Parts: sequence; C-alpha cells; structure tokens
Amino acid sequence: MNIKHAFAVASSALLALAALSAPLSPAAAGEQVLRVGTEPAFAPFEYMDEKDKKFAGFDIDLIEAVGKAGGFKVELISLPFDGIIPAILSGTIDAAISAITITDERAKKVHFSQPYYKAGLGVLIHKDFADSVKTPADLKGHKICVQIGTSGAMYAESVEGAQVVTFNSSPETYIELGKKGCDAVVNDRPVHAYYMQTTKPDNMVLLPEFLTAENYGIMTNQNDTELAKKIDAALDKIKSDGTYEKIYSKYFAR
Repeated sequence: MNIKHAFAVASSALLALAALSAPLSPAAAGEQVLRVGTEPAFAPFEYMDEKDKKFAGFDIDLIEAVGKAGGFKVELISLPFDGIIPAILSGTIDAAISAITITDERAKKVHFSQPYYKAGLGVLIHKDFADSVKTPADLKGHKICVQIGTSGAMYAESVEGAQVVTFNSSPETYIELGKKGCDAVVNDRPVHAYYMQTTKPDNMVLLPEFLTAENYGIMTNQNDTELAKKIDAALDKIKSDGTYEKIYSKYFAR
C-alpha cells in the first residue's frame, strides 16, 4: 500500500519528525501507550473474535504480555498487511506484530525484535491437483494465490512459469482456492494448518513439508532504539517466567 500524499510537503515532514521523536503516546493517567499495528485476518496469530468483536490470537496475547512486562498499555490498531511498514515509517504506529517474517529486505527499513516464533511457508492445493502437485517443485506453471506483501507472495514470484494472483488478506486466498480460482495458495504453513483444522474443507490438501524456515519478529522504527530494547527485555522476561510457554500452549501443540 502506498502512503497517501500529504496536503503540503513541509507540514508532512514536520509531522513525521514529531511522531518519530515521541513514539510512545502518554495515556490520560500518565501510563505509556504502545500503538501496535496488526492485520487481524491471519488466524491463529491474529483475528477478530466473532463473539465479542475483539482482537484475538497468539500474537495478540503475546503483545499484551510484552506490554505488561514492559510497563506500557497496548493499543491495537487494525491495518492492511502491506500498510504496516508505511505506518511504522510515518510514525502512525509505534510497533507492529502480525506474523511478520524477519527478512533482510524488511530490516533495511525497520527494526525487528529478537525472534519470537519459528515458522515457515507451506502449500495448500485444490484437491483436483493432488495427483500432479505432490511437492513444492510441482508448482511450476500453476496459478498461485497469495496475500500481498507477504513472504509467501515473494516465494510464489520465484516459481517458474507460475501465474501469481494477489489478495489483500489470507481468507480471500482460501475463498479463491475453494472455488478453484487458483490451483494453490502459498502462505505460512501454521496458518494453513489452522485453517484446515477449524474449517475442514473437503476440496483442499495441505502438502506436508515446509518450503522455508522463518522467524517472526515485532517490528519498530529504526530510530527508536529505546523502545526496541524495552521490547526485547520484555520478551526475555516472559520467556523466562513461563508466560510465553502458556500462550504458546493455548494455540499450538508441542
């Protein structure tokens, strides 16, 4: 997503500098507020709970625990995935957690915390291709649905002869696959597995292997080194006191 043009170049520059110089917003009672961006359409990491219409998921529980350990209140802000980095750079948000894979390319623009989750890409195929697509190498020449701005989209672009179709969210790719609008979906395998477990579609097959080994990290602005240190310290704390393990066990089996 491209950042919209400001009304005036001078004023936009001043606003950006102001945001970067004071990334943590003071709450009414003097408590520091951490504005955290997330795209809540990536279960089980982040999604909207249908009952109470609140943010839920592994990442949500994790950032709340990080906030408690770090001494600030978390304010969650829903954003499209490809709008997260622009929001970090503009100072609209202070941090982001949204199953964001740590990559060298992204690290040129933003800062990542220590890794908090080991993941990797996987392939979900329409059952009509179960005989011809048995490994990732068999994706050559196929139509692949991906979520825009993700590592899955980058992988799909490298598949020889593939026709890559982008969507704004992960659920949209599954809908398209279900009606055979594409042959396969490449995305984070834990997300595929959760979708298969909870939705149980009879026209899809999840390939068994991981395409890549990836790590997720919490994203912050490169200029805010103090916040980065606080987040890493908070992650260390919740890992050592057992909080991380409790959150992990809630969403994933060991």
